[in-house]
Amino acid sequence: MMSRSYTNLLDLASGNFPAMGFERRPRLPRVMTVPGVISELDDDQANSVSSEVPSSVTQERVIIVANQLPVKAKRRPDNKGWGFSWDEDSLLLQLKDGLPDDMEVIYVGSLRVDVDSNEQDDVSQILLERFKCVPAFLPQDILAKFYHGFCKQQLWPLFHYMLPLSASHGGRFDRSLWEAYVYANKVFSGKVIEVINPEDDYVWIHDYHLMVLPTFLRRQFNRLRMGFFLHSPFPSSEIYRTLPVREEILKALLNSDIIGFHTFDYARHFLSCCSRMLGLEYQSKRGYIGLEYYGRTVGIKIMPVGVHMGQIESVLKLADKEWRVSELKQKFEGKTVLLGVDDMDIFKGVNLKLLAMEHLLKQHPKWQGKAVLVQIANPARGRGRDIEEIQDEIKASCKRINEKFGNKSYEPIVFIDRPVSLSERAAFFTIAECVVVTAVRDGMNLTPYEYIVCRQGISNTGSESGSGLGGPKKSMLVVSEFIGCSPSLSGAIRINPWNVETTAEAMNEAISMADAEKQMRHEKHYKYVSTHDVAYWSRSFFQDMERTCKDHFRRRCWGIGFSFGFRVVALDPNFRKLSIDTIVSSYLKAKNKAILLDYDGTVMPQTSINKKPSEEVSFLINTLCADPTNTVFVVSGRGRDSLGNWFSPCKKLGIAAEHGYFLRWSADEEWEICGQSSDFGWIQMAEPVMQLYTEATDGSSIETKESALVWHHQDADPGFGSSQAKELLDHLESVLANEPVAVKSGQYIVEVKPQGVSKGIVAEKVFTSMAETGRQADFVLCIGDDRSDEDMFEFIGNAVNTGILSSNASVFACTVGQKPSKAKYYLDDTTDVITMLKSLAEVSDSSLSIEDGSENSP
Repeated sequence: MMSRSYTNLLDLASGNFPAMGFERRPRLPRVMTVPGVISELDDDQANSVSSEVPSSVTQERVIIVANQLPVKAKRRPDNKGWGFSWDEDSLLLQLKDGLPDDMEVIYVGSLRVDVDSNEQDDVSQILLERFKCVPAFLPQDILAKFYHGFCKQQLWPLFHYMLPLSASHGGRFDRSLWEAYVYANKVFSGKVIEVINPEDDYVWIHDYHLMVLPTFLRRQFNRLRMGFFLHSPFPSSEIYRTLPVREEILKALLNSDIIGFHTFDYARHFLSCCSRMLGLEYQSKRGYIGLEYYGRTVGIKIMPVGVHMGQIESVLKLADKEWRVSELKQKFEGKTVLLGVDDMDIFKGVNLKLLAMEHLLKQHPKWQGKAVLVQIANPARGRGRDIEEIQDEIKASCKRINEKFGNKSYEPIVFIDRPVSLSERAAFFTIAECVVVTAVRDGMNLTPYEYIVCRQGISNTGSESGSGLGGPKKSMLVVSEFIGCSPSLSGAIRINPWNVETTAEAMNEAISMADAEKQMRHEKHYKYVSTHDVAYWSRSFFQDMERTCKDHFRRRCWGIGFSFGFRVVALDPNFRKLSIDTIVSSYLKAKNKAILLDYDGTVMPQTSINKKPSEEVSFLINTLCADPTNTVFVVSGRGRDSLGNWFSPCKKLGIAAEHGYFLRWSADEEWEICGQSSDFGWIQMAEPVMQLYTEATDGSSIETKESALVWHHQDADPGFGSSQAKELLDHLESVLANEPVAVKSGQYIVEVKPQGVSKGIVAEKVFTSMAETGRQADFVLCIGDDRSDEDMFEFIGNAVNTGILSSNASVFACTVGQKPSKAKYYLDDTTDVITMLKSLAEVSDSSLSIEDGSENSP
């Protein structure tokens, strides 16, 4: 009986929620851009993982999915129906400026208001027709668990480096909240499916609320072009790995084609998690970072979002803003204004800013009566005891500082605890000498960018009235080093907000700085902010998504795995599973056959502790060797002594040991040395270097072969082991530059071996020998599972053209496992390999019996 806690989430991932009891709502018609053409997306089409849903439009569209739609909803005064308008402050609306002009944009998300179930269909129709928005309605209990529960109590604190060390400090993991999160993502996926044309549309998913949505969509449409952007920080692996559903979320994100982050730090943390928890290593090619995941390259995009220049400049032109600026100038006449604009959140460090202001006034009395900190606190997005406590703490600090340093005509702290419009905020930016951001962790924070644009004012006005500032433009920033915009603001004074004393000194430095220096820093910042706006960000992300997805419809894709283990394998269209019937048919027709087999991972499972071949494997190989038309070789990286002893019963078997350095044609013949040199003086140079790295890298070891040295680091810390392997590779290449050796890196290894040794050369020797003895191969079977076997596959792929094989040869280069390879065929695992060899052995045995019978007949 399956646990009701859905430990493996099979029910959740498949959309079955027996314990929740929610009804499925009827789907909306698919949105079309052709008037009058509406087609229903039925269940059969929705559940097809082959993405064969026919496209009805040619115009490209992007479906933007986020927790909330970029619209405002308000009850009509007569309480009959709703009124809707665009939310001009929404990033989702602003990013349209960076998309192609002819691209249609559809939004999928929830509303900020609760809509009665009997009104939902009407609301959906209005939003669809007027705003091209598709609302996702969540039951109130699910919404509470999804948003205020899992998102705000578990993901948000964890992503901001807050661990639930006690029940009263942060939210402990609650599986029912996780189930609600999965269910909500499933609802969003249903809304996307209602409107999607999978062959034509792009899907762009936003933020941590919808991190498992890519799996639901990828399960339906294997070739869907899909991107994800995370607007919050991504924590280091030491923090993230504490999340009980860590692998489920990582695997879900990897079902996207491209994953975006604001900073390299966030991307680096994500890549580290993929390496440590999933064993995936990233590669950087021509400036692009990618993760190879089952034949798909998942792009990693690093691009901080910007502000909407047009919106801010429009606000600066508003007459009410001008009136507000004059009022503020009069109110703070003779004062130096420092400004803070933050959400009421435990991670914004507002109280640390107040303490720094208190320290500034204490250490620099000259600012008493002159310096004012205006702190605007936007309403809290979450709720709970933590928010209430920080509000109380902030208000207490404001009261204490004002009582200590203020008087009837002077308040050092002006605390504005109410919603402030962009227009009013721009007025405060205009009169502030310095903006201070002391967040202890923040994904991006655009406050400094807005401030810089407001201080610049409106270009080409020719007067002061447009900007509220006369003369040269200047601004100063004191920003936390823990926020996403910090790396792009090279002229800002960066601080550790936890150090109140240094923050106070930075604030003093900022407001005491010479105007010429402020002007220079401002110009530098404005040049960056004005060119890297929200349109630049969205255009860059979308272009990279197009580039990443360009081969989607050329490759063969299919889904494998259950629940959040689901992933799509994408392979070359010519790469297919090796059919036993096909190979047996070719085998029976051939006259001279070559069979080359890797050992570990091919006929011997990698996980097996006892590496000696089973009796079944020995019997099958012996049977194949007994056929006089067969030339059979085991080609392995293992030493010749081990292979010779293990296959001693197979007298006619050829063995290539240590990747071909040693080669023996049969048990009756001597071992040949196939390397270009028998001078192993280089070992005396390489071994001490490897020993040095072994001592410095816990979990690493050295394997000494007769012809090679191998440094293993699979048991070391993944990040450190990989870093040390790169260093060791460079070190050995430098030390052995004039030696006749090759230094190569592989999966968790660095190997030094003689030049001219590879499995490809073994294949060449075998085929050449067969041709020279009048037995040119007309059938080749080559099976292997790792990188060293690719040399064989590459050589075999070109062998027919070089004339070393028969012109009509049947060639079967086969890798073990569904993965990118130079082989044309694959088998799933060692069990498949042995099953296939058994089929060949059976027909060989039958042929031999028939021949024996013919010879003995009168």
